[in-house]
Amino acid sequence: MIREVWPSSRDLTEDDLEQLYRYPADPRWMAVNFVSSTDGAITVEGRSGGLSTPADRIVYRLGNDLADVVLVGAGTAMAEGFEGMRPDAATADRRRRFGLAPIAPVAVVTTGRSLPADAPVITKAAVPTLVFTSAAAPPELRSAWAANGARVFVAGELAVSAEQVVSTLVAEGLGRIDCEGGPRLFGSLIEAGLVDEFRLTVAPFLVAGTSGRASLGAVVDPSGMELASVLTDGASVLLRYLAPRD
Repeated sequence: MIREVWPSSRDLTEDDLEQLYRYPADPRWMAVNFVSSTDGAITVEGRSGGLSTPADRIVYRLGNDLADVVLVGAGTAMAEGFEGMRPDAATADRRRRFGLAPIAPVAVVTTGRSLPADAPVITKAAVPTLVFTSAAAPPELRSAWAANGARVFVAGELAVSAEQVVSTLVAEGLGRIDCEGGPRLFGSLIEAGLVDEFRLTVAPFLVAGTSGRASLGAVVDPSGMELASVLTDGASVLLRYLAPRD
C-alpha cells in the first residue's frame, strides 16, 4: 500500500495515484523520472534496475502510461535495453481512459556515437522511434536509422538542442513528455529551463561505489522547485517537485 504523507495523510487507491501522476492540460509538460539510493547512487553496475522497488515500479509505469512520449538519452536506452513500450491490458485501458494513443513512442537523443543502427529501441519498437540527432552525425548512420524504421530529426548543428527536441515533440502532438534520463539529457533540459516536474524515488539502499548523479552538464544558477507530494510504502520515498510557474 502506498500512502501519501504530504500534503495530506491518506492511503492511496489506484485512481488517486493516476490523478497525482497525470499530466496537466498544458500544451507542453516535461516530467523527469529518476530512482536513487539513499546515498545518491542512480545505478548499480551501470543500470537503474538494481535500485528499483515495488513502489518505484508503480510510479515508473504511471509515467509511461500517462505520457504521449517517453524521452531518453541513447546511452541510457542502450544500457537499460529499451525496446519501446508494449502495453498490457491494464496500460491499454488506462491510456484509453485518458484519451491517449494506444502506444507511446520512444524519442531518443543521440550525437550518433552511442546509438547503433540496429539498436533494439529502433528495431524492436512497436511504433516508430523518434531519433533526435545533430547535423554532425554521419549521414550514412542517419539513413540507417531511418531504414530500420526510425523517424530521424536533426535538432542542432554540432550538438543536439534540447529546445528543438521539445518544440518538435510538441509540434508532433507529443507534449506530455516522460523523460527517463540519462544524466546528460537531464542536465541539458535543466540548462534550457524545460523541466516542469521532477519525480524522484529514494530507494532504501546504500551503494557507495562510483555511480554518477542524476544530472550532468553546464553549471546553472540554482533553480528552486516546489514540493508537490511525498508518498511512501514504508520503505521507498516517492517525491514530486514542480518548477515554479509564472
